[in-house]
This record gives sequence, C-alpha cells and structure tokens, in this order.
Amino acid sequence: MDRLSARAAVVGIAGPVLAREEAALFASHPPAGVILFRRNIKTPAQVLALTGAIRDLLGADTPILVDQEGGRVARLRPPFWPDFPPAAAFEGGPAEAALASAAAMGAVCRAAGIDVVCAPVLDLRVAGAHDVIGDRAFSADPAEVARLGLAVVAGLRRSGCVPVMKHIPGHGRALADSHEALPVVTADVATLARDLMPFRAVAGAGAGAGAEAGVWAMTAHIRYPAWDAEHCATFSQPIIRGVIRGEVGFDGVLITDDLAMGAVTGAARDLAGAALAAGCDLALHCTGVLAATAALLAACPRISEAALRRMAAARPVGVARRLDHHAVLAAP
Repeated sequence: MDRLSARAAVVGIAGPVLAREEAALFASHPPAGVILFRRNIKTPAQVLALTGAIRDLLGADTPILVDQEGGRVARLRPPFWPDFPPAAAFEGGPAEAALASAAAMGAVCRAAGIDVVCAPVLDLRVAGAHDVIGDRAFSADPAEVARLGLAVVAGLRRSGCVPVMKHIPGHGRALADSHEALPVVTADVATLARDLMPFRAVAGAGAGAGAEAGVWAMTAHIRYPAWDAEHCATFSQPIIRGVIRGEVGFDGVLITDDLAMGAVTGAARDLAGAALAAGCDLALHCTGVLAATAALLAACPRISEAALRRMAAARPVGVARRLDHHAVLAAP
C-alpha cells in the first residue's frame, strides 16, 4: 500500500487475529501503524501470523508497536517470552547490562514481527509523585537516566528495533496517573529543565543527523502551566514547537500517548486533529474498538511527508524490515 495514503494515526485492534471488519477498514482508511497489547498476544506463532497479516495488508514498512519496557510494563510475557527487569534494576550498574537487556528484549520483539518498542522511559523518579512511573524510571538523577536511557536506545537499535522515548517532556513529577486524570505539574521552568535533560541527551546523540538518530518520542498528557497554562503537552504548540522541537532539539517522529486515556476528554477524532495541529506527527488510539477506530481514521488527515521522512530515517540500517513470517511458520 502507498504510504502516502496512510492516515497519521497508530491504532489498536481488538483481538489475536485481524478481523475481517478491521481489514476492510484498514483497506479503505489505512493507519500509519498498529500497536499490540496483551489482548492481541497469545503464542509466538499467533503473533507472527498477526504481524504478517497486518503487513500483508498495509505494506512491509508498516511499523508495529508494543509497550515492552521490562518489569510491570511488558506485553510479551512468560511462558512464551522471558521476563525482563524494570528500568530501576539498572541504576548504578554498568551501562552494558542495560544495553544487553534491551538488545535481548528487542530481539524478542523482532522475532514476533514487532519493530517499534515503546521504551525507554526517560522520566525521573520523583519522591512523592504518583507511582505510575516508579520503577519504570531508571533514577531520580537526570544524568543517570540519560546514561542508562542511551544504553537502552543502543540495545534496541542493535536488535533492529526503533525505540520510543517517553513521556516527553517528563511525567515523573505528576501527582496523578494520566491513564485516569489530567495531571498538572506546577514546577517552574528551572525545575522542569532537569526533566528535559535525559530527552535532550538522547536527542543530542544524533546531533547533526536529525531523525537519523533513530528514536521516536511519545508525548505526556500533562499540563505544565510554566510553559502553557491552557493545554497539556500533547495539544500544546508552545511545548511541542518551543520545548520539544526547540529546547530539547528532538527532530524525530513524535507520537501522542493514547488518546483514549482519562487525562484527555472529547471524541478521539477531534483529539487527534488537535494533536496533529499542535505539531505531533502521529495520533495514537489504543482501544481496538472498531467504531471509535473507524471514526478516528475517517477524520484523520493523511500522514505528512515530513513525518514519513522522519519514520524512514529512524529505521535501523542493515536490518531486514520484516521477517518472512510464512517461512517461519512453515519451519519444523
């Protein structure tokens, strides 16, 4: 399928197979990518067949995403896939350990036909904040988060996966879980600058290469009055264009957090339009509910050429974009 016809959205699907109704919707209004959850994941052969079916319909370059951080946020789990430690387990240790774990985790995803891994979490672990981040963060120290975040990015890239750093510009200070309500972080600009340090370090690792650094970023559904008194980061031009693209210097693919989360209200199709207008490249909608997905895709504009360039630049060099799933499934 022509990538220029894809809508600027990444969406979920309902179950462990691509339903006939979903295939028909994707044929008429193709999303830019698909994200998988536990409801979509049963066995290695089943996941590989599913990712193959998605790409047979949408094209070999279609990104397939998953939240696979290690620890409590992991969709590929035992008994078929190994447990991986949470980010906090690497604090103070050698960067090589974090890199090796990420490379192994990425290899597991690649073997399942998944090529975009929503990790690492570059939020700080802040005392007194909501525990939605907690041990998903490497440390309270921005320098340590940056050191280990860079290692995880390198490990995922080594395995042939595209990392997604989250949740830019920083979720660590939130006193509420954005899955349930909109957090408001009232810190001043000087304090928020600490939160930006890990994101700037990862973005800066590709300095001069722009999106070729090979990392996407996911926005935080958080309002920061010091930057924008009215909008949360996902819908804020001052934050996206001034802070994320400007101060942080991030030039890669910017995807929203899930637009079905409790932090944001309104129809998903309207939220997607607002996020894209603010400067996001892709809208993320995860429920897999067909009617909501259809409404979003029908209203969502086609992906921009700038976003396509960023996506292409992020692909690891020298790694096949997809497995031959038919050959793998036929193997003894």
